[in-house]
Amino acid sequence: MPEKTEVVVVGGGYAGVLAANRLTRRDGVTVTLINPRPAFVERIRLHQLVGGSDDAVVDYRSVLAGAVRLVVDTATRIDAATRRVTLASGGNLAYDYLVYAVGSGSASPSVPGAAEYAYPISTFEDAERLRPVFDAAPASAPLTVVGAGSTGIETASELAELGRKVTLVCGRVLGAYLHPRARRAVAKRLVALGVTLVEGPGATVTSVTREAVQLADGRELPSSVTIWTAGFGVPDLAARSGLRTDSVGRLLTDETLTSVDDARIVAAGDSAAPSDLPVRMSCQSAVQLGPQAAETVLSRIAGARPTTFDVGLFGQCISLGRGAGVVQYAHRDDTVTGVFHLGGRSMALLKEGVCRNTVWQLSHEARKPGSLDLWFKDRGRRTVLRTRAGAAAALGEAMR
Repeated sequence: MPEKTEVVVVGGGYAGVLAANRLTRRDGVTVTLINPRPAFVERIRLHQLVGGSDDAVVDYRSVLAGAVRLVVDTATRIDAATRRVTLASGGNLAYDYLVYAVGSGSASPSVPGAAEYAYPISTFEDAERLRPVFDAAPASAPLTVVGAGSTGIETASELAELGRKVTLVCGRVLGAYLHPRARRAVAKRLVALGVTLVEGPGATVTSVTREAVQLADGRELPSSVTIWTAGFGVPDLAARSGLRTDSVGRLLTDETLTSVDDARIVAAGDSAAPSDLPVRMSCQSAVQLGPQAAETVLSRIAGARPTTFDVGLFGQCISLGRGAGVVQYAHRDDTVTGVFHLGGRSMALLKEGVCRNTVWQLSHEARKPGSLDLWFKDRGRRTVLRTRAGAAAALGEAMR
């Protein structure tokens, strides 16, 4: 009887679940998924968890293939030499191949007082910790959201729609990803909800206290609850395990998503840095990178050459409370266009449809591994890499 190939997937988010499901398409492969939580977290709904309109979790039984073994634990170290993953519980798991899909979270804020007095919202535990604090705050209490990316915008609008007094500290600009036309429309909607926007050169936070937020231009904003959405970071598991990472901590890989240090380790999702040119951290990227990481592993098991990955992005869909939303369109290389849609209930329903469709993709792959590939890819990445390689070669010649 042929031996089983053991594949361990570290991380049960969007990329990890899709990778685990796709791996079950091949007979003789045993798949184990390590995740610190017993339920799948819909990260794109965490602002709804804080506001009380959704619990942001889905039973793994509905999104994970039945053949995947779920281990509820935390990976603390990867030993590439012995091909073992050490677990926080004290045990360890052996693997033939490993998919590194640990995702991302809040970057540790360097602003004085932020770690002590501001509440991040990038993980389920963060949102759960914030929820009772938000509920306990008086209805008239000033709330401050720091960071005006999609998470900050969604959180501010969600809480303002509940009648709360919200200030959104944007830094230099609201929604840096957005086209200026879309940005103006979003700002108008936020103001209509009662959100106070603070942006411009002096609108960066220099310190946080229990009752206030201090800005670079000297202003002090009263804040009973400060919510920190500025910046993303990744777990340091790869670095602690002696694997090479980029400056943020993402695992360095080649264009097949294979670690530059070990052909048995393949990365997916926000924690991957292919060719040190990572794609935007997002659910859109994760649902594409997860299956492609699995295909790399399956190719290596079959003795075939893995193909290079392709990711194409369409833009962003941002909720503006339960009653409105905006879709910012982009080219496949993620450069935004001047085209967007901002609307009331119809756009809110569209965003809800996006959230539900993402879970549907997971469950569809669980039932029919390998059947889902709905994305248009960006072929321009190869041009960027060739240009960069040519510039590096020219620099090398010049330095001789």
